[in-house]
Amino acid sequence: MAKEAEMEFEGTVAEVLANAQFKVKLENDIVIDAHVSGKIRMHHIRILPGDKVTVVISPYDMTRGRITYRRIQKKPESN
Repeated sequence: MAKEAEMEFEGTVAEVLANAQFKVKLENDIVIDAHVSGKIRMHHIRILPGDKVTVVISPYDMTRGRITYRRIQKKPESN
């Protein structure tokens, strides 16, 4: 049997939980539980509330996901 395709969504970190777990609010206003992928954990990338992230969700459990990318927010330029 073939492996099911994973779905990617954009979201915002709403809450930080213990053990690298997060509550992520997706673009369609659904809140899911998400954990950090191995590459993000390996490179010690810090994720804070309000960060924009990419979440991969398995079709088997739509309430849990894996954070695979943290969007870098550009600072406003000051003159």
